[in-house]
Amino acid sequence: MYVALEKLLDGSQLATIRSALASASFSEGASTAGWYGKSVKKNLQAQHDACSRIVHEAALRHPMFRAAAQPNVILPPLFSRYVPGMEYGVHVDDAIMGAQGAVRADLAMTVFLSDPSTYDGGELVVELHSAPLKFKMAAGDAILYPATSLHRVDQVTRGERLVSVLWIQSLVQEASRREILFDLFNLRRKLWERTGQTKTPESDLAARSYVNLMRMWAKP
Repeated sequence: MYVALEKLLDGSQLATIRSALASASFSEGASTAGWYGKSVKKNLQAQHDACSRIVHEAALRHPMFRAAAQPNVILPPLFSRYVPGMEYGVHVDDAIMGAQGAVRADLAMTVFLSDPSTYDGGELVVELHSAPLKFKMAAGDAILYPATSLHRVDQVTRGERLVSVLWIQSLVQEASRREILFDLFNLRRKLWERTGQTKTPESDLAARSYVNLMRMWAKP
């Protein structure tokens, strides 16, 4: 399941992050990659605690992120910079992440920090059996996708691509179950809106189904 999250960050948050990262210390991204991805990772990467908190808190405030990801653990967001000539070849994210290697990466999220008109190339491309999916979104928007996917970042040929990347361990490990829960979340929301925010027997039944499936499938 691929979920686009509009306006995860607002203009003020974007300005704060961009200003802070302008003076941040970036290092070669390959230094943080495993042996398999090191040869294809050509970007710059930074950690910034204050900016990470902004992204982390914004994600938790976004109702569609919470509904789609069912987050249990969110790893501290990292920041990646691509300038002309940089790219990240086809790879799959590590299954276990974190300083102590104790977090299972079920989902990945890319938060776009640069206006797409300011750079060429740099699309996030997810490899599928049929045709690839390409993402190059507005600044402040994000794409949530399975960490199990083969994906790449196309070479930047002009300007600068700045993104935040983060990984999530979900309360619900199985992707098909998360999708069912996400569908039920949206069904409940639409029923609520259709009835003018009035409880009905149908909305009660949808609520019971959602809550009890969470009870069955969630593993805190």
